Amino acid sequence: MIEVPESFRAMPRWWAATPSERRWLADLPHLVRRWCERWHLTVDGAPRHGSNALVVPVRREEQAAALRLAPPGDDVAALSAALRFWRGRGVVTELASEAVAGVLLLERLDADTSLAHEPLHFAMTEIGRTARRLAVPAGDDRAAGIRHTSDDVAEGTPQLRTVWERLGRPFDRGVLDVATDAASVILAGDREPVAVNADLHFDQVLRHPDGRWCVVDPVLRRGDVERTAVDALWHRVDELADTEIPAQLDLLVEAGELDGELARAWALWRITDYRLWGLEHGLTEDPPRCARLLRALS
Repeated sequence: MIEVPESFRAMPRWWAATPSERRWLADLPHLVRRWCERWHLTVDGAPRHGSNALVVPVRREEQAAALRLAPPGDDVAALSAALRFWRGRGVVTELASEAVAGVLLLERLDADTSLAHEPLHFAMTEIGRTARRLAVPAGDDRAAGIRHTSDDVAEGTPQLRTVWERLGRPFDRGVLDVATDAASVILAGDREPVAVNADLHFDQVLRHPDGRWCVVDPVLRRGDVERTAVDALWHRVDELADTEIPAQLDLLVEAGELDGELARAWALWRITDYRLWGLEHGLTEDPPRCARLLRALS
């Protein structure tokens, strides 16, 4: 029987948990034992966790693996589908799954070594290369039904001014004009879609035992890989002076072999969209951070 970390039980994810989710949380030690018995696994270390899932180091005979358990839901099915889509190319390999039950068996990565702990220049370069590895063609039948990255832009751009007005015009209208111009760049042309991880950041890129960097918990979309550049930039922007921000975006563009104009357009649009969302939902730290990024990139 494993011991569920108190830090996992205290995550904000569970503050408004449903009765079924609370039962799942209470039953976790028994669930781990049940899945270990079913898949012939042996617990091989202390559990780790993020905000939503518990990950238990296990062994299946001589193979090191990780048993991931999350409350049953569509997110687990989508994660399993994303891992199967990439088939280990730039992502952790799925060894077995019962997505309806919220359970995945994954190859084991080094949970103590992520790009979040690497020097900034190295981390930016590696996450750019990771984005490029994930950018496999996604225009075939395998990608049917996967949401396109430009859908958010097409649907969201007409709402930007509405939200801005509703919030009392919290910043200069020129910012909206820049975002609208950026949307025009994103929506122009007829580019071949590629696979995109819509949640690519440093904490979720871990070291594989063979030295590769692999993504955990990818969110599969198809469209422009350039969409991901601002995700990486955002998560370590507090380490940068304003004057350093454009150079770091350039570093990502070069490492990921991205279209520079398109990456900048995606950054400007997504930051403006998130700035308005943050203001609308009462965030206090992220909107000023968005304003800082927009000034630097504009």
